[in-house]
Amino acid sequence: GYYDQVRKGNYEMDVLFQEKSYNFLQDTGIEFDIEVNHHPVRVKVWYLPPEVFGTAPLFLLSTLHPANDYLAQTICHRLYTDNVEAKIAQYILLGKGGARLLEILGWEPEIYHLNEAHALPAAFHLYERLGSLREVRKRLVFTTHTPVEAGNEVHDLSLLERMGFFGKLPLEEVRRIACLDGSAFNQSLVALRLSKLANGVSRKHGRVAREMWGGYEGICPITHITNAQNFAYWHDPELYRALEGNENQALVERKRALKKQLFDLVADQTGKLFDPETLTLVWARRFAAYKRPDLIVRDFQRFERIVKNSRRPIQIIWAGKPYPSDYGAIGTFNHLVHLSKKYPNLAVLTGYELALSKALKQGADVWLNNPRIPLEASGTSGMSAAMNAAVNLSTQDGWIPEFAKHGRNAFVVPVVDPNLSPEEQDAVDGNNLLDALEYEILPTYYEAPEKWWQVVRNGMRDVVPFFDSDRMADQYYRKIYEASYLMPRLRRRLHLS
Repeated sequence: GYYDQVRKGNYEMDVLFQEKSYNFLQDTGIEFDIEVNHHPVRVKVWYLPPEVFGTAPLFLLSTLHPANDYLAQTICHRLYTDNVEAKIAQYILLGKGGARLLEILGWEPEIYHLNEAHALPAAFHLYERLGSLREVRKRLVFTTHTPVEAGNEVHDLSLLERMGFFGKLPLEEVRRIACLDGSAFNQSLVALRLSKLANGVSRKHGRVAREMWGGYEGICPITHITNAQNFAYWHDPELYRALEGNENQALVERKRALKKQLFDLVADQTGKLFDPETLTLVWARRFAAYKRPDLIVRDFQRFERIVKNSRRPIQIIWAGKPYPSDYGAIGTFNHLVHLSKKYPNLAVLTGYELALSKALKQGADVWLNNPRIPLEASGTSGMSAAMNAAVNLSTQDGWIPEFAKHGRNAFVVPVVDPNLSPEEQDAVDGNNLLDALEYEILPTYYEAPEKWWQVVRNGMRDVVPFFDSDRMADQYYRKIYEASYLMPRLRRRLHLS
């Protein structure tokens, strides 16, 4: 249901919503009804077996069913829709539909884990079934992924009731259990009130989340579990064989070969021929204003001086997908497209999916990450970049404070004064990033290659095992699931004995 990123005739990006058909999904034969806006909606269940892609088993809920009218079928047409009612319908499908599926399968989870508050209707479905807020809290945990306002949605309470977000619960009952006294319904806040335990997705984000929500009544404790990347999927085995064998020349040659593979994609999309001997900087992730994709070009005179320096040449690639209705982000993307037309060593790529993401990380020498502090909850792209011999250049946000040691395994810029206006913060961060690039990174890469490759090797070693998803999965079990389910029972048993 999300869009394909393509180009217009002038190389600006375009949004293509295209129906997808996947023959590797199995029809479970399971169908059931949920109610959306007082109308029955038929849900069909598909299954992705773990052996297909080496994933966890995955159930997919679809309303693309001939028994549904066209409006009900459109619930699944567009992810991240800007139609509020369609968005609420998706949340009912995900939350209540997901909980209903588990009941049909005969599975009684010890813990329900809401990954963001989109599936919150599951909590109200549980309350309807169990009849006790205490029993719901015993079973519910919550992960919040962002301090950005747009990621913590607020909707009108009466609209949610009309759509069926709360099932058949009376509105006064909803107000009581969610501690509401107005007409605004903040999904993240209510999730924190209905859960036993919650977590942010980095150490820094956990602290930010506690500061952000701590003044509200009735919220659960908020800890943190830092996000991670799947090392088995992302890393290049030949790079790590060279690293583990202390074969430095083999590491250099493999990295050069990976850069050539990326530059084939650059040539295919833009017609530009990049040089594998030239330091290559990549900014690639979701296009959002707080991530500041154009930050390094804002002091344009200085940026151009760096880009035109033939003694220490640089190549820069941007990629990433804005939300299709985020016209500001799309405008930034297109601005960079038109800027790149003027320089042979700048490129903007479309189609930022897994394959391109992997190629960019494997082909980057420097992975640029410059969110405005403290809005990046975690940000994981730099982890998989480090797993592929790319050096992070970053502001001190998200996961970076837990990893980066300036000049040893990454390059980080000083923390900006939070009392400055956003525009002033951007100017200071932009200047500091260009300082690091011009006075540290480029001289090290070209004039002290042994030191450069030591930074690369340190980053590759330091990013594992802590930023591998094995650690993350283990921590979710021990810090969230076990702490929520087993420990209270153990304490009761000890008390009774």
